[in-house]
Amino acid sequence: MATIAEHQVAPLTKAASATDARPKSIYWPFVVPAVAVVGSVIVFPWAFTIWMSLQEWTVGGARRFTGLSNYMRLVSDERFLTSVGHTLVYTFLAVILPLIFGTLAALIFNSRLPFRGILRGVFVMPMMATPVAIALVWTMMFHPQLGVLNYLLSLVGIGPQAWVFNPSTVIPSLVLVETWQWTPLVMLIVLGGLAAIPTEPYESAAIDGATILQRFRYITLPMIAPFLMVAVIIRTIDALKSFDIIYAITQGGPGTASETINLYLYSVAFAYYDVGYGSAIAVVFFAIVIVLSLLMLHLRQRTKWTDLQGGA
Repeated sequence: MATIAEHQVAPLTKAASATDARPKSIYWPFVVPAVAVVGSVIVFPWAFTIWMSLQEWTVGGARRFTGLSNYMRLVSDERFLTSVGHTLVYTFLAVILPLIFGTLAALIFNSRLPFRGILRGVFVMPMMATPVAIALVWTMMFHPQLGVLNYLLSLVGIGPQAWVFNPSTVIPSLVLVETWQWTPLVMLIVLGGLAAIPTEPYESAAIDGATILQRFRYITLPMIAPFLMVAVIIRTIDALKSFDIIYAITQGGPGTASETINLYLYSVAFAYYDVGYGSAIAVVFFAIVIVLSLLMLHLRQRTKWTDLQGGA
């Protein structure tokens, strides 16, 4: 037995030794280009941004090191603090509403609906539209006198609304555009989860007399929870960086009622040319994104993937 064991182990040991003896330098030609690209397009720009945030620096003016004065200025900048609140509210609504409507749409399209393939194709068309085209169409729809939205409201006896022209309704109106565009994405993600659920749990629940709501609560929802978490992460990232739709429709107005951090950063850096203060805003915004990302990852780790087998 000892001889057999020796003959079995010897080839493995020899192969392992050959692998260990391979020079490490052969890996560098494959690693260095990737490291150089990452360093040039990510690490260096961010290091330079942090360095600029410590300067008092306007385009065409003298540069002077001021330490953390730009960050101290942020604390008392009411416009910046307001933009942070707008960003958080906009992100929350732009994540929750597509998640709800996308899940409902997925449940509908997952049923035996006639022509569901064609209807799915029509439903995902908003995702393929360009942001500028979407902004132009919705700007016309939001028009107080000529917009189709107020016309539809008049059919049910509701008076005209100011939509994006009213500070109290501008953010919900922009979220409406975001929901219209990205609900199909959530639907596709959830449809993938629904397609992976086996039929046996539903058959057992039907035998036990479970209602539709009970089947959704105790079978469907736990099974698609990981897919919902993926949708939340994607939508959070996309909503945080949203700029084009908001800028094209309102440019942060009326006044600063829809100004998010992205738009305020754009105004400071490219309208007022205060690159030092704009860099400080960018660094703080990056820190906010990191905190939210860590929170998403924590929630993602708590969401366990269930062993799913493809069902009918």
